[in-house]
Amino acid sequence: MPRSAEYFYSHVAQTSAFPLGLEIDRAEGSWIYTVEGKKYLDLISGIAVSNTGHRHPYVLKAIQAQLDKYLHTMVYGEHIQSPQVKFAKKLSDLLPPGLDRVYFTNSGAEAVEGAMKLAKKATGRTRILSCLHAYHGSTQGALSIMGSEQFKNAFRPLLPDTGYLRFNDPAGLALITSQTAAVFIEPVQGEAGVILPEPGYLQSLRKKCAETGTLLVFDEIQTGFGRTGKLFAFEKFGVIPDILLCAKGMGGGMPLGAFISSSTLMKTLTHDPVLGHITTFGGHPVCCAAGLASLEVLENENVPEKVGEKESLFVSLLKHPAIREVRHCGLLLAVEFESEALNQRVIAACLQRGVISDWFLFNSSSLRLAPPLTISESEIRFACSVIVESISICTN
Repeated sequence: MPRSAEYFYSHVAQTSAFPLGLEIDRAEGSWIYTVEGKKYLDLISGIAVSNTGHRHPYVLKAIQAQLDKYLHTMVYGEHIQSPQVKFAKKLSDLLPPGLDRVYFTNSGAEAVEGAMKLAKKATGRTRILSCLHAYHGSTQGALSIMGSEQFKNAFRPLLPDTGYLRFNDPAGLALITSQTAAVFIEPVQGEAGVILPEPGYLQSLRKKCAETGTLLVFDEIQTGFGRTGKLFAFEKFGVIPDILLCAKGMGGGMPLGAFISSSTLMKTLTHDPVLGHITTFGGHPVCCAAGLASLEVLENENVPEKVGEKESLFVSLLKHPAIREVRHCGLLLAVEFESEALNQRVIAACLQRGVISDWFLFNSSSLRLAPPLTISESEIRFACSVIVESISICTN
């Protein structure tokens, strides 16, 4: 029987003219294995998804247990499904008061869409602000608040009444008024190339939103579930949002997202109209079982607490004259070079040597690193040696 690769280009929709093209046989821990028998250290985790590693045994056990009970039964919010209930309760116990109602979705983009509707419904306002160089998803509502005109222009018209802030620019907070429904912001900008908030910026943003009755929405789709060394990045900065967005690392490798808020806000979606937001598959019981198990792994194995040490090891080993800067927040790192061309050569050289890395949508000169949080010290040392060797090859 022909291998999948023979049909990949003719039957699977492509999103670029240069797909990576690795034909995957299996994955385990921090490693991906191809059908040719070659193994690769995965420093991307499926874009910050496999926080507990590929196929963690505890997560697999939870998935199998749920498979033996039931799969899909009914649309969201109609049947009581214990995987949803247990996961929502666990999240609520770990989050601050006011973030105690979980609306499960299929993905991060859907979480953004739901939060946009919630903000409009709860405030009676329509204007939504986001940040330049922010990525919130590619569906039309999420695309409308993406901080890049290049990615938006081909799909207009998009949602009206949106606008941009400049991340870390306190003067821009004046754009937040009594007409603003919500500000959507990543506490650490991801696709911009790991841009951290300046001291006091998020606090000033929180204050301005409170003064104007604007809802503050933190997009932690990439930074959540231990990626920054805390369960959520907002804990590092001492600012609590009104709505929290999750996905990626949430599902332990299964498709799962959520927007989380207070009971008061969430109740606005239950009336005028009834079924103000619905989803057929959001919060699928198998995905929720996997998500709960993955969260328990993070907690029981003290995974977030170990992130800082691994972060420091990466930073200490990523030394080369061609590296302009290493920006980092936990195990989300950006290694900046002088140009996109050099970055792409380094990515290709790393791949040839068995290490998978990537770039950023809005910072093409920086190498993206977001490995499984369970990556070992020896794997980090191997990864960094390959990266530094690849840089040397590409600059000589």
